[in-house]
Order: sequence, then structure tokens, then C-alpha cells
Amino acid sequence: MSVPLNQQVRVGAYILKQRLSGRARYPLVLMLEPLFRCNLACPGCGKIDYPAEILNRRLSLAECIEAVEECGAPIVSIPGGEPLLHKEMGEIVAEIVKRKKFVYLCTNALLLEKKLHLFKPSPYLTFSIHLDGLEEEHDRAVDQKGVFARAVKAIRLVKDAGFRVNINCTLFNNAKADKVAAFFDYISELGIEGITVSPGYAYERAPDQEHFLSRHQTSDLFREVFRRGKGKKWVFSQSSLFLDFLAGNQEYHCTPWGNPTRNIFGWQRPCYLLNEGYVKTFKALMEETDWESYGTGNYEKCANCMVHCGYEPTAVNETVKHPLKALKVFLRGVRTDGPKAPDISLAKQRPAEFIFDRLVSEAVSAKPADSKNETGKKTSAAAE
Repeated sequence: MSVPLNQQVRVGAYILKQRLSGRARYPLVLMLEPLFRCNLACPGCGKIDYPAEILNRRLSLAECIEAVEECGAPIVSIPGGEPLLHKEMGEIVAEIVKRKKFVYLCTNALLLEKKLHLFKPSPYLTFSIHLDGLEEEHDRAVDQKGVFARAVKAIRLVKDAGFRVNINCTLFNNAKADKVAAFFDYISELGIEGITVSPGYAYERAPDQEHFLSRHQTSDLFREVFRRGKGKKWVFSQSSLFLDFLAGNQEYHCTPWGNPTRNIFGWQRPCYLLNEGYVKTFKALMEETDWESYGTGNYEKCANCMVHCGYEPTAVNETVKHPLKALKVFLRGVRTDGPKAPDISLAKQRPAEFIFDRLVSEAVSAKPADSKNETGKKTSAAAE
């Protein structure tokens, strides 16, 4: 595991403090999404299907810092869209680092060489660069040739400049275990800090709806991948128990409040992956969302989800509760054969409700300074 020791200690102390204070729900990572616009149009992305009025909106520096302080999570992930399109991104990162939060700036790296002067190397800053495979696979995944080569060039540049670099990799059902293993071999040789890997989530508005993985496909694929990684020097920026979960060895329920999202509309409920309404404050998100109505087994849209932003918090909390269990997986490696953990029953899940068009319509008609779009009730936002 490549998570720096100071980050492990800080996060562990934070979790212990929350548990001692009796808090049942608390955030681990703030997903700070300051814009939706991107310079790519990946077929598997569900974050760019908005009209121009929304794609042109941005969270200000002040709004970003307010969200960081309001949430209080020790880690801030900055996805998008493409964050480097934001004119204040250098200042946003500097202010978060000043508060000694661990920042993961997610980028496709196309603008990284041009924008690198805006940032300073810090143990609190990691560039998380999006790559979904070797050149052929990645360029196909982003629907543009030459992107892989430019990203690799940027990785070398950033490493030489003294920055921490992580690779963020999303896998779909067209991924082949041998090619994924070859990709992990290649990027490990680049000297990166670690790999963050996850199956893709079936965003309802993503252009490509054919290649999202089911839970069985996910565990089968990751068992094949990890089997090929035995004895190799792959390093992951994730907990050993989450990787074990991806291989089907742990029966986990998601922790959607573990990675809360603040974007141009407000605090998104219930999580980064599902867009089912917004509230004005983090407090309202935590206290007024009907969390029990979401997750695999509870909601049809969550049926196949095994994505890190929902399940990594579960695995991290499990690691704190049972450190010897996590250490055993870390030392022995992920189990790649034998029986899998029991499936979560879908018999009682509520049907999907499709409200995206209504939310977008309300967001377009709302003023940017008042784009909450939903009020908070102690019910599911989808049922409002």
C-alpha cells in the first residue's frame, strides 16, 4: 500500500476521534467537484452530459474552501470535469494544502505541462492521473488518439519536478486480465506512488451503456488480474481489504457518506455516483438524507456498484476495527480462488427513479448563486 505514513496516521487518528465521539456517520474524503466541463468526452463518463449553461459554471475559490472547512474530511479529492480548466485551481490547491489536508488532484494530464508552474511539490499534494490501460486501450476509452502518450510524458515531467503521482484506473467489461496486468507492469516501472483502481459505475446518462461490469464480472476480472500480479511490485493507493472486496472475498455494504460530494449545485445526495438532488449544507446532507434507501440491495441503481468511492470507506473502517485481518491480506495478497462472499440479495431493492432531466432543468433555470435545486427532507430525494 503506497499511502504515505503521515497520511495513514492522520486518517487513523481522525477515524478514532470520530468513533470515540460516538459519530455513526462521518466523511473520509471530500469529493470537491468545482466544474463539470472537460477537454475529453469519454463514452463511459456520466459527468459531462449537461447543457452549456451548466458546463460554464464554476465553484469559486471561496466556495471550495468553505466546503473543505464545512466537511472537515482529512482528504480532498478534486475530480471533474477536468480540474485544470479551472482558472483558480492553483490557488484552490494551495489553500487546501495550507490547511494540511491531503489533496488528490484528478486530471487527464493534457494540460498538466502547461499548468504545472501553478503548483508546488508537497507531501499533501498528489496528482492522480487518469489512465485506463496501455496506449490502445486508453485512447479508445477516452475516444481520442494520442492521449496516452501525452499523459505518460506528463507523468515523467511531474515526477522529475518532485511531485507525487498516482494513477487512477477504471475498468469496464471489455478489459482483459492479461492486458490490465501488462498495464500495471508498465506504469509501475514509471515510478508512480501507486494505483487507484475501480470498476466503472453505470451512469444512467453515459453514452456507452454496454460495457459496465456486473458484480460477478467485477470479481471474476479482479481475481484474474490479481492472480497475474502475484510476486510483482504493483503498489495500490487503496486498502488491502478493498482490493480483497473487488476479488469477491468480502461482503461489504457501501458507505455513501464516506465520500460526500460538493459541486456547482450544492451538496449532492446521496454520493458522487448518484445525482438525486442537492442540499445547501453539509450538515443537511448528513442529517436529512435517507441513507438506508441507497446501496446494493436497497436501490436498483446501486445493484452492480463496487466503486471505490462507496466501498473504500467501508474497507478503511473495517481496517481500523480489524487491523490484523487487513494485515493478513496485505502480507499474503488477495485471494484469487475458492468460494466468494455471499451475494447481497436484491429481492427488496426499490426500483430506480430517473430524475436527472428534472434536476438539470431546475439547475438551468436557477441562478448560479442559488443552484440548490432540492430541499432537504428526511426522505429519499428521489421520492420528493
